[in-house]
Amino acid sequence: MPSFVRMSEPKAQAKKTDEIVPGVHHWTVADDRLGGIRSDAYAVVDEDGTVTLIDPLPIDEKLLRKLGDINAIVLTAGNHQRSAWRMRKLFGVPVWAPEGAQGLEEKPDFEYVNGSTLPGGLNTFQTPGPTEAMYTLWLQKSPHAVVFISDLLSHEARRTPTFVPGEYQDEPLRTRTSIQRILDHLPIQTVCFAHGAPILKDGASALRKALEQDDEFPHAPAP
Repeated sequence: MPSFVRMSEPKAQAKKTDEIVPGVHHWTVADDRLGGIRSDAYAVVDEDGTVTLIDPLPIDEKLLRKLGDINAIVLTAGNHQRSAWRMRKLFGVPVWAPEGAQGLEEKPDFEYVNGSTLPGGLNTFQTPGPTEAMYTLWLQKSPHAVVFISDLLSHEARRTPTFVPGEYQDEPLRTRTSIQRILDHLPIQTVCFAHGAPILKDGASALRKALEQDDEFPHAPAP
C-alpha cells in the first residue's frame, strides 16, 4: 500500500520566486502538513514564453503571472498534488500526472508514462521507491542539465542529500536503485528537490555521495 495519505495544500504562501538557472524558477514554504519542514516547487519557462508549474505550492499568483503565460501543471507523484487543483481553476490550465498515481483528489487532464515528453520540454523517467508512480523530470536548459527528483532525496543546505527513512517509503531499496539509474542514464548538473535547496552545480557528485553515505541501506544492490 502507498505510504502517503491525502493532504490538502500547505497554509503558508511563498512571497517570492528565484531563478536558479536560466528559465527555471523556484519557491519554497514551511509545510505545516509535514511538521513545518521545507517544501519546494518549480516553474519552467520555455523558449516561447510559456510556463509549466512543477508540484506547485501556494504563492502569490501575481508572481507566477510575471513569469509568462502559464500553460500546464505537472505532478511528479500523487502525493505532490499540493496546489494543483486550485491553480488549474485559477489559471485555466491542464494538470499532468503519472499514470497510476495514488490519492489524487481530482482527475488529471492527462496521464504520462516513462519516456513521455511534457510541456516545457520536460522528459519523464520513472523512479519508483517512495511509491511506484514516482517520476524524475529532466530537461536541457543549455548549458544546464536539470533534474527534478521528487521525493527520492531531501537536501539541507550545504549538506549531502539524504534518503527519507525507509519506514515512510514503499520500497526503500528501489529508491536507491532509482538514484543509481538517474546517474547511469540522465545528464545531470542541477538537481531540484521537492524538499530542500536545489544544487546548482555538479549535482551528479551530490547524488553519488548520497549513495556512498547512506547508513540505512549501505549495501543497496546495483540495478
